[in-house]
Amino acid sequence: MDDLGSTLLELVRGDPDAVAEVGGVAIHDPLDRPVLPVGALVLGVGLSGVEDITDLLGELGRSRAAALVLRSPVTLNPRVSEAADDAGVVLLGLTRGATWVQLDAMLRSLLADGDVGAGPGGPESLGGLPSGDLFAVANAIAALLDAPVTIEDRSNRVLAFSGRQDETDQGRIETVLGLQVPDRYARVLTERGVFGELFRSSEPIAVDPVPDRLGDPGASLPRAAIAVRAGDELLGSIWAVLDQPLDDARAATLKEAAKLVALHLLRVRAGADVGRRLRAELVGTALEGGAGAREAVDRLGLKGRPTVVLALCEMRTPADTRTAAAVQVADHANDRQRLTDAFAMHLSAVQPASATALIGTTVYGLLPVSGADQEPWAVRVATDFIDRIGDRLPSIVGVGPTALDAEGLAHARQYADRTVRVLRELGGAPRVAQMSDVYISSLLSELRDQVTVRGDRVTGPLARLVSYDAVHGTDLVQTLRAWLDAFGDVNAAAAVLFVHPNTFRYRLRRLAEVGELDLADPDARFAALLQLRIFPIP
Repeated sequence: MDDLGSTLLELVRGDPDAVAEVGGVAIHDPLDRPVLPVGALVLGVGLSGVEDITDLLGELGRSRAAALVLRSPVTLNPRVSEAADDAGVVLLGLTRGATWVQLDAMLRSLLADGDVGAGPGGPESLGGLPSGDLFAVANAIAALLDAPVTIEDRSNRVLAFSGRQDETDQGRIETVLGLQVPDRYARVLTERGVFGELFRSSEPIAVDPVPDRLGDPGASLPRAAIAVRAGDELLGSIWAVLDQPLDDARAATLKEAAKLVALHLLRVRAGADVGRRLRAELVGTALEGGAGAREAVDRLGLKGRPTVVLALCEMRTPADTRTAAAVQVADHANDRQRLTDAFAMHLSAVQPASATALIGTTVYGLLPVSGADQEPWAVRVATDFIDRIGDRLPSIVGVGPTALDAEGLAHARQYADRTVRVLRELGGAPRVAQMSDVYISSLLSELRDQVTVRGDRVTGPLARLVSYDAVHGTDLVQTLRAWLDAFGDVNAAAAVLFVHPNTFRYRLRRLAEVGELDLADPDARFAALLQLRIFPIP
């Protein structure tokens, strides 16, 4: 509330100071309600009816959510007020003109600020301000300039803004609400050469007012802007709305502010990389089990929460083998990172408390679940992701069993890995599965590994048939395979091999003689079938 203020949010009901911590941002979906983290800030998109609001407030109270955001103006009747008070949930209103996407992005940015550079002694500071907290930086600069400020990236997207935006003009208000300089203003500034001058210069520049929609220049205020750089790299810019012309004192303040903002932007970028690596290490430690698993699960915020392990891998096509080795390695690395980012975004949308990391060549997702429909729900989440990415990044997902504690995660990972391996061997049909779907195939795959390592070969009747076919050019092994697969149905097996049933019966009698195989013996049939499935017999 301090950072966004009345520009985006207004307090409707409740005490924000009573909220100990915001545990994450979640979007309300009445058709597929996600598992909420403790202290969730819930965005009530499209929610307006009194019955719907009161019902949701009751659920949020039981989930220990922090707040519910509704579109302003919020009708606060006695029933809604009582429901909010009983649930202990703060009611907030989203300002007209601001979109839910903008609010979601800004809230997630604010919540991530506390993680940048955080250590045992709390967050680091740069220039006396919390490392990476761009809103605090913007407010500090605004206080020094006595002017409302925005900090923007290279594409003129708003990264943070100061208070007192209500003292500015319509152009600034639209910029803050849209988190982006409106096109019509950007077009005028480009035509005037403002951006070119800004990005070429290391000095602050004065920007004349841009006329409003009706062409009245008096309806807008002048601005001062300065580019933010780290060496030769352009990071963004600072924009201040002025009520007086830019003087030397304010220009000097802007120059010093640009250096401070550069440090914070670099720290945010570095913190994102460090945070990604730290999260990958925590996920890896949790999945390996052992002494550090419990602490890793605790730090990931998954302690005491049933969790499903998802293993996501690329499904490579034969064409990839024709790619030059160096290019292939680079493409694979880029694809995996894109896949990891997309999977992380997908899981966080349905479950904000989820954790995702790329470990080796596999992307692992830890998805907290609740209720009786745990693993089927996880399968639906994975299937939805695979359907969304389609064939752009062909992938497969193995869904492990639900792990009830840290010790169970390592076991669940093994099941997810085994499932992925079978899916790859099956050529990606299906592309999402649980171990129960592919259990027999997994067992056969593991047996195949064992006989390969030991150097085992086919024995008994099947070995004699393989040898006879090799010498005489016959198809006795193929005949046996077709008969076993058809469960002894001669007509069906003959149709598979495109031969007459009488011809097939003759071959069947012949293979029984050559292989010394008793086809009436179930153990003999099972031994032959198992060897046919395990050994690579042409």
